[in-house]
Amino acid sequence: MWKQAIAALALLPGLAWAEPDPADWDAVLEQARGQTVYWNAWGGSTTTNAFIGWVGEQVSTEYGVTLEHVKLSDTADAVGRVLAEKQAGQDSGGAIDLIWINGPNFAAMKDAGLLFGPFAESLPNWALVDVAGKPVQVDFTVPTDGMESPWAAAQVVFMYDSADMEPLADMAALLDWAQDNPGRFTYPQPPDFLGTTFLKQALYGVLDDPAPLLDPVDQADYEAVTAPLWAFLDALTPNLWRQGRAYPQTGPRQIQLLADDEISLAISFSPGEASSAIANFELPDTVRTFVPQGGTIGNASFVAIPYNASAKAGAMVVADFLLSPQAQARALDPVNLGYGTVLDVAALPKAGRALFEGIDLGIATLSPDQLGPALPEPHPSWMTRIAADWTARYGIAE
Repeated sequence: MWKQAIAALALLPGLAWAEPDPADWDAVLEQARGQTVYWNAWGGSTTTNAFIGWVGEQVSTEYGVTLEHVKLSDTADAVGRVLAEKQAGQDSGGAIDLIWINGPNFAAMKDAGLLFGPFAESLPNWALVDVAGKPVQVDFTVPTDGMESPWAAAQVVFMYDSADMEPLADMAALLDWAQDNPGRFTYPQPPDFLGTTFLKQALYGVLDDPAPLLDPVDQADYEAVTAPLWAFLDALTPNLWRQGRAYPQTGPRQIQLLADDEISLAISFSPGEASSAIANFELPDTVRTFVPQGGTIGNASFVAIPYNASAKAGAMVVADFLLSPQAQARALDPVNLGYGTVLDVAALPKAGRALFEGIDLGIATLSPDQLGPALPEPHPSWMTRIAADWTARYGIAE
């Protein structure tokens, strides 16, 4: 099992710094020209795939870098590939140059010395990043230490059809509404990341004191902390879509259920997703978003470079371009993605600010003030255990 192997590799000494050096950016650009970067990234969204395709066009034109999107359904597959190469002694010429990564996968690769860097805070566009206001230096409580670069900010929202319902104040109100409207809510089946996100958000919503979530799970009384979650889910599950006997496998499938009026409520990790889906005629224009009282989980999406990547220079060029005002503004526009920016827009030069000022965030997108506080991601060990327990309790056989 690759997870156990990663734990063993974590005992190895740190890997030596390898060239190219991001502090010498001119040399990075020179080395990157002509390289092909294989970016392993989730491929389950047509809008995300289109954005990555656009990034490829831009870095090809501007820097002579070819970007190939290797579409993943599970980031753990890419982690396993890098691990297998290390076990085989392939310490250079690896098949993966860049990974869209978060949370437990990042923690596992970092602990095992499977990442190149530090590089992120030496990228030229890092100076534009909102370090003070965005979770760009911590990933699920794990310090990034420059080993991954942010490219999108996210915060949980709930998408609802305003023709069917009103916003809900908290998880207790969600349960009451589901019991009064059986079959009108569901969430993607864990371990899908959006499904586990719902479990985390629900856990925040039912706990009086969420402080234990920020430490490793083995430092807490797991049974006591999670008991309210299982009580909530025991009451909720029979009232889900198809009585909890089936779940959508992905976020896009959940959106399709909302579009088809099979459900009235869905979870999203992108405040602009509803507006983007409306703009792309994927959801009715009656859909809106809300956040429960007390705030919702927020994080950033990152890219990381494996220690044995074949095109490290090209991968850094792509990571830096993702931080450019041009790329960040395009991702923010709901016509394209509706992803939150990791930049400090107010501090950008005039030309950079102008790219953001004309963006219509859409009829379903909450303002930053309406979003409220972003709650920190729990330590990754919590969701590894909770997802396994959820599968044992409620999981659907394949």
